[in-house]
Amino acid sequence: MSELRLNPTTGEWVIVATHRVDRPFLPKDICPFCPGSPNIPDTYDVMIYPNDFPSLMTPAPPIEIEPPTFSKVAPIEGFCDVVLYSPKHDATLGTLPLDDVIKVIQLWQSRYHELARYAHIKYVLIFENRGKEVGVTIHHPHGQIYAFPFIPPIPAKELHHSQTYRNAHGSCLFCDILAEELQLHTRIVMEDDHFVTFVPFFAKYPYEVHIYPRRHIQHITELTHNEVTSLAHTPYPYYHFHIEFYSPYITRDKLKYLAGCEQGAGVVINSIPPETSAAKLRSIDG
Repeated sequence: MSELRLNPTTGEWVIVATHRVDRPFLPKDICPFCPGSPNIPDTYDVMIYPNDFPSLMTPAPPIEIEPPTFSKVAPIEGFCDVVLYSPKHDATLGTLPLDDVIKVIQLWQSRYHELARYAHIKYVLIFENRGKEVGVTIHHPHGQIYAFPFIPPIPAKELHHSQTYRNAHGSCLFCDILAEELQLHTRIVMEDDHFVTFVPFFAKYPYEVHIYPRRHIQHITELTHNEVTSLAHTPYPYYHFHIEFYSPYITRDKLKYLAGCEQGAGVVINSIPPETSAAKLRSIDG
């Protein structure tokens, strides 16, 4: 079973994908993404790998249940890809040579462009889960690309508030955030000619970091070669492409948990001011 079910109390869709419970937990000495593993070539540089247990599929499987009168059920048609960054099992995106990181970003761009051609795809999410702290069981360097048949709640809210801001002020919300962060400079972690890295004023996590391009662009395919190199090194005109990092750590040995207040009310409590976090990150970089 793989389908969408509507939560009528919030208007949010939930993906029910029962086959994902069958995902195996492999022994540490077995890696499905290393060269020569089943479905993986003996040699590769960077590559797209179809998720073996996708929660979004094209074509969508048939709906297996009649919904109650208060809800809806819809087919979940989309794509789930795995992006293998390197054949080296112990590598990370941050330790790859510059040329290899550029290849990863170019692969993101290429796949985004391919997925955008499908009429039923409304949003493409490029992301990486890393570390046992967030439940990662395969430690080979990889990320994922999900293509949704709807706009998920968080980007939908960003789009709504970006449009509202543009209607009220006649400018891009993200561009104005960036301009003021650059003016104050208290939360800037690092910057170059193309990108600015900062801890946002409204950060939910102590070490949440955002990367904004200086130039207003809508999506990753609009990055120029120089911008791709810079990033590797370090239909909504009111929307501004950006990257967000959410570290689960408060300190070196203490995790940030989303507990009662966060899960029940949707209100996140951040125990470290963003200005303090940015200063600490700057000192590490320096």
